[in-house]
Amino acid sequence: MAGKSDRKEFMSRKRSVFVLGMAWCLCVLTGCQGYSNSWLHRQDVSTVYVEMFDTSDFRRGYEFTLTDAICKRIEAQTPYKIVSDRNVADTILSGTVSLGVGILASERWTGRPLEQETMVAVNVTWKNLKTGQVLIDRQNVYGSSSYSSQVGQTIDYSADRAINKVSQKVVELMEQPW
Repeated sequence: MAGKSDRKEFMSRKRSVFVLGMAWCLCVLTGCQGYSNSWLHRQDVSTVYVEMFDTSDFRRGYEFTLTDAICKRIEAQTPYKIVSDRNVADTILSGTVSLGVGILASERWTGRPLEQETMVAVNVTWKNLKTGQVLIDRQNVYGSSSYSSQVGQTIDYSADRAINKVSQKVVELMEQPW
């Protein structure tokens, strides 16, 4: 009698696994996972004019580095083309950048910094010049990178790494929302 009970339990589990498997297949085939075949980038935009990013920090020059990094990433990772004339551009990308430095670790007795971190904050606006629609409205993007003078790294090294991270995030913001 115990054999029939075990067999019924086995068949019941087998049916349950089969039903769950079929439900999963049905869910995948009907698109319940959120996948889409649409474009990542806007089809109504083909050119972008990137204004020089503004800064009010005492450290100068990083706004040039950020603007250059964003332009290079747009050209390399999107279908958009960078134009130098605002009058022929479909959209305009602008914003502000600020740079800060913090101490991550310091020597116990002297207080001298052993490891520091450079933080870059960017406020981005992207506007369609044809329609007047604001595509990205003053969105904040952050990036950071650490450095240590003990191994010969400088704030410029760290700032360049943080700026590259921020430029990647800015270009990701230019993708269409899912």
